[in-house]
Amino acid sequence: MHSSNPVFSRNESFNGRSSSVQTDPSQWTIDTGAQPGYAPPTAASSDRMTIDSVVEKTAVTLGIVIAAAAVAWVVIGQIFVGENSIGQQVVDQSAVNTAYGFAIGGALVGFALAMVNSFKKVISPALVIGYAVAEGVFVGAFSKIVATFVGDTSIVFQAIVGTFVAFGATLAAYKFFNIQVTDKFRKVVTIAIFAFAGATIVNLLLSLTGVVDNGGIRGFNTLGLVVSAFAVVLAVLMLVLDFDYIEKGVQAGLPRRESWRAAFGLTVTLVWLYIEILRILAILRGDN
Repeated sequence: MHSSNPVFSRNESFNGRSSSVQTDPSQWTIDTGAQPGYAPPTAASSDRMTIDSVVEKTAVTLGIVIAAAAVAWVVIGQIFVGENSIGQQVVDQSAVNTAYGFAIGGALVGFALAMVNSFKKVISPALVIGYAVAEGVFVGAFSKIVATFVGDTSIVFQAIVGTFVAFGATLAAYKFFNIQVTDKFRKVVTIAIFAFAGATIVNLLLSLTGVVDNGGIRGFNTLGLVVSAFAVVLAVLMLVLDFDYIEKGVQAGLPRRESWRAAFGLTVTLVWLYIEILRILAILRGDN
């Protein structure tokens, strides 16, 4: 079960190189509902990753992201504090500096921890939680900045709802339509994601150096809308890969600690999906 997803590719179990997975049918056990002859699960089988353990760990990481985002939102305070004599909004520069500091700091720390978690062979729950905290700070600050300057904080709630609707719809489509993830599909999606990430980084550098104006391909304009829509499609395809990796990991009997790796992968994708949906809503609201 080879994976080209960087979150899973460094893990031997997800790539079929682990010898700890029991594949001998004579060792399989079936829950017979405590009927005569039923053998309780062994310590080894009870320490394997399950869908429930993945859901549990994902709920923890997403809960931390939301809590950290809420704290960052409150700590930043009000960015617009009133109007001057000619009707212009008065900006609290201290709040602006705090918001941008949280956004940049959270993004950089989150990116660093994401790289560590992605390429670490043995997953560390502490590092996954640390990533969730950093991303939460970034999400809270970014959401505050975007919602404030658009002038509508309701887009944050709409983006959250949109993210979970997209997640649920993708999961339903994956299960009900029995979507099969082939090696070619994995490669195409992975290449597209890395290409998108590379283009985004280059665009950021060009924007910081003044080579491109108004954010380039990531600006809050029509071009930015098209790029964010494309990013949403990529994020949804990434969710399909995540579901496939988790399903096959459970079938392979991976150790329970790998639930944290699965939760980390889902959290990365869902945070990305939320940010892109928020950008789309902000651009559409700004055009009204």
